[in-house]
Amino acid sequence: MQFKLAQTLSVATFVAAAFSAPTAFAADKIVKIDGSSTVYPVTEAVAEEFQKATKTKVTVGVSGTGGGFKKFCRGETDISNASRPILQKEIDDCKANGVQFIELPVAFDALTVVINPKNEFAKKMTVAELKKMWEPAAQGKIKTWKQVNPAWPDRPLKLYGAGADSGTFDYFTEAIVGKSKSSRGDFTASEDDNVLVKGVAGDPDALGFFGFAYYEENHSTLSAVAISEKAGKPYVLPSKEAIEDGTYQPLARPIFIYVNATAGAFKPHVKAFVDYYLEKGRPLIEEVKYVPLPAKDQAAVVAHWKALKPGTGFGGKAEVGVKIEDLIARIK
Repeated sequence: MQFKLAQTLSVATFVAAAFSAPTAFAADKIVKIDGSSTVYPVTEAVAEEFQKATKTKVTVGVSGTGGGFKKFCRGETDISNASRPILQKEIDDCKANGVQFIELPVAFDALTVVINPKNEFAKKMTVAELKKMWEPAAQGKIKTWKQVNPAWPDRPLKLYGAGADSGTFDYFTEAIVGKSKSSRGDFTASEDDNVLVKGVAGDPDALGFFGFAYYEENHSTLSAVAISEKAGKPYVLPSKEAIEDGTYQPLARPIFIYVNATAGAFKPHVKAFVDYYLEKGRPLIEEVKYVPLPAKDQAAVVAHWKALKPGTGFGGKAEVGVKIEDLIARIK
């Protein structure tokens, strides 16, 4: 399958344009990264090892996927961490500022719904129940657990979730409510997943959602909820196996880094960092509890990077339920 470019620029034209660009990069030896809090644990782990190996400084910020793309498309960062594909408005912003990008899937995440361990009644939920909690119509109306499921107690429902600049918020609302960014507004929101962890861990009536790595890091103070995609389907807990076999739906998702194409080609320290990420990152991905791509699929991503193919395989649209084989088909 041909790679679907959101920006049309031949490799030859891209290289020629980059060589004719000013050589302002020479004095800049810092790899600048920002974006998703979900991808942060992976990129930060890679950055630490890369800095030890090369003595090159790497800065990794956490502005959320949307906030990261704002900086990236203004040319302020070399790499943007993203827990969802780049959207059309962001593509347009990048284009307006002359920023070409290379889209690189680096792992899979299981977006995890969590409750306080003292909650013994809501260890499994359907997507429909989650929608009833989170849809815009629930604001100011769905205030107790019993209102979601009559078998649950008449206790206050306290919700914690990703902020509006987070790709996790975009993906969760798309997957659960049916439309990206469509959500009730009366919940505790933060782009910092540690704030959400502490909120749910400290409140027996709380429910929240964030990336699997943050759950795994805090599993002693949180309980994961088993999810059923629809009535009649089994309830599935997030796990490496459930991601690989495609049964954890609709909350399994790919995570990405986006590389400024000019920086990737002509900033040697940025190229070296991305090379290191793709070649040495696998054990670090596993260490922070995400699911690395199978070896043959990882090889396809490396080939895509080596070819410096700009653009996106997602057409600027949010998608839910993309499995590993579907993802790799986008870059071949």
